[in-house]
Amino acid sequence: MIKRTLMFSNPAYLSHRNSQLVISFPEKDKEDRTVPIEDIGVLLLENQQITISHGCIAALLQNNVAVISCDASHMPTGLILPLDGGHTQAERFRYQIEASLPLKKQLWQQTIQQKIYNQARVLDILGYDVDNMYRWSKAVRSGDPDNFEGRAAAYYWQTIFSKYMEFNRHRAGVPPNNLLNYGYAILRAVVARALVSSGLLPTLGIFHRNKYNAYCLADDIMEPYRPFVDRMVYDIVAEGEEDISELNTNLKTRLLKMLQVDVQFYDMTSPLMVGMSRTTASLARCFEGVSRKINYPEL
Repeated sequence: MIKRTLMFSNPAYLSHRNSQLVISFPEKDKEDRTVPIEDIGVLLLENQQITISHGCIAALLQNNVAVISCDASHMPTGLILPLDGGHTQAERFRYQIEASLPLKKQLWQQTIQQKIYNQARVLDILGYDVDNMYRWSKAVRSGDPDNFEGRAAAYYWQTIFSKYMEFNRHRAGVPPNNLLNYGYAILRAVVARALVSSGLLPTLGIFHRNKYNAYCLADDIMEPYRPFVDRMVYDIVAEGEEDISELNTNLKTRLLKMLQVDVQFYDMTSPLMVGMSRTTASLARCFEGVSRKINYPEL
């Protein structure tokens, strides 16, 4: 089942009644609305005048809903996830914690291979020369000691928007960096949600290990999914119909639709949010020793 993503950009009061999310508005002429909580996958709270009851938060978390909080500039800054990801969670935590360094390096190799391949597919579809990136994808070794990820990123970012601008990828850089930042923040939250639902700790990464980062594993696993955001941002830039200097509601709504974009696995096609759960479940099997391969989609 495809879970819904709800974004609240205006003042509202959110509560819980009979397994329903109840949405009340400050305007007296607006009637309350309800949404089945079991249908929700992501709840995005943008407006600073949104009030949510504790009972509502508890009900959302019981249904594995990722609750994302935004700051005054409407950028995602916080994430609430359930603590209980499954009946075998303690066992899966142990497998994850005890994962060997050689296994982590092999998993990172697969991650970077697929990331570079998906970046190459984006440029290939847009008509750029990408023979070098396909070669780099195949050449990645365990742990990526040759830093093919960095080489590919340098070529990728100087190329992707070159028809429209001279672009440098930087979080604090000029647009469309703001669109990429927003898309990646949403993607990161969805990955963290999928990791928890698969009984894994999103804090313990296979490559990222910053002690101040609570979502190291999410940052690892989202890498091959980033090009899906990039392609959507490219389309917005190429159309030239939107002012991208500031994130407006229309742009944010459009970027949120990436969660419903179809992604292709070797044996099936599924919406990105569903595919993410398939990826994290395969990662759990790798930690358990049942499998040696993470199931990532191809763009």
